[in-house]
Amino acid sequence: MNATIIFVLLLALMLTGMPISISLGLTVLGFLFTMTTVPIESVALKLFTGIEKFEIMAIPFFILAGNFLTHGGVARRMINFATSMVGHWHGGLALAGVMACALFAAVSGSSPATVVAIGSIIMPAMVKQGYPKGFGAGVVTTSGALGILIPPSIVMVMYSVSTNTSVGQLFMAGVIPGLLLAFLLGLTTWFLARKHNYPRMPKSSWGERWMAFRKSAWGLLLIVIVMGGIYSGMFTPTEAAAVAAVYAFVVAVFVYKDMGLKKVPKVLLDSAAMSAMLLYIITNAMLFSFLMTSENIPQAMAGWILDKGFGVISFLLVCNVLLLLAGNVMEPSSIVLIMAPILFPVAMKLGIDPVHFGIIMVVNMEVGMCHPPVGLNLYVASGITKMGITELTIAVMPWLMTMLGFLFLITYVPIISTWLPQLIYK
Repeated sequence: MNATIIFVLLLALMLTGMPISISLGLTVLGFLFTMTTVPIESVALKLFTGIEKFEIMAIPFFILAGNFLTHGGVARRMINFATSMVGHWHGGLALAGVMACALFAAVSGSSPATVVAIGSIIMPAMVKQGYPKGFGAGVVTTSGALGILIPPSIVMVMYSVSTNTSVGQLFMAGVIPGLLLAFLLGLTTWFLARKHNYPRMPKSSWGERWMAFRKSAWGLLLIVIVMGGIYSGMFTPTEAAAVAAVYAFVVAVFVYKDMGLKKVPKVLLDSAAMSAMLLYIITNAMLFSFLMTSENIPQAMAGWILDKGFGVISFLLVCNVLLLLAGNVMEPSSIVLIMAPILFPVAMKLGIDPVHFGIIMVVNMEVGMCHPPVGLNLYVASGITKMGITELTIAVMPWLMTMLGFLFLITYVPIISTWLPQLIYK
């Protein structure tokens, strides 16, 4: 009964158009003060202890690193390198877009940042070469979603905070699925380009490829620093985020010199604003999680699912449907912070690997970012391409179908996610 009241109240507040973070906070306060005898001090305490986790510090640092890289010419050099490698195949420039998104995802941690950085450069070039606008938009919107699967990933940090799963293991777990999804999106792009005979570019010589690689090397080195540092145990994911932010600043301002020192305060302010928004969502989601736990809702749900005889296969299917539906009305951070504390205990009782379950959630978030009504990537791509959301939704459909097939594969073949972390963290 209490669970019904909580979710009806949350849904009612969200339907008024209120931001999700405020809806969460008001739901908790409204329920606690009218239906329970929980002292007000415990709410204040939970607000502070909820974000008193070392892992959360990684979020503002990764956002800052991503912003420096977006403004600092790294994306353009990555596109040039990708184009020199795959530009001569069918749909060469589109394939370069997929490859550049995968490379940029490995340094930014954010999907919208990847769409903006790569899309704003590669979209005009594709239109100029004679590609249909919808094709280019479909490539960039869906490939940009790699930003939250290929580590480092802000959404993975959120899952880690919600479930106390190792961030390092989650980052390692995202490597193989991320590369596999990039390959599948590239394959879809190549197939469509070949079918419609879209333009190809002249083949680059090895000398030109080496030159493009050298120019993009400073950006690509960040991948080595972040992942190598975490792999080797030299620093934690949070420390890696801080190193990434400082390195991105040095590369953008002093190495590539695409960004003057005058622009730095604006980048810092933008990053602070985005970090504050995410931290506010996290704080309220932690309160919501506290309420759910105090009312024994996850435990009751776990008991109900086990009593109904749900096995691993049917439970994961239900999870995917739930998360895809949630992706229709909420953005990834909110979904992870609300759903993870509810679904995670059930997954543990059924013996599902916590790291594998995290990757399933992240892939669901990726799909949600590419379809309406709240797909963040769609809105970002709409701003870049000046296309309507309906038009964009039709354009992304072939890649979206690929992503759904990939979700099914990731859900029921856990070794794709768990092999690398198990190898490294033995």
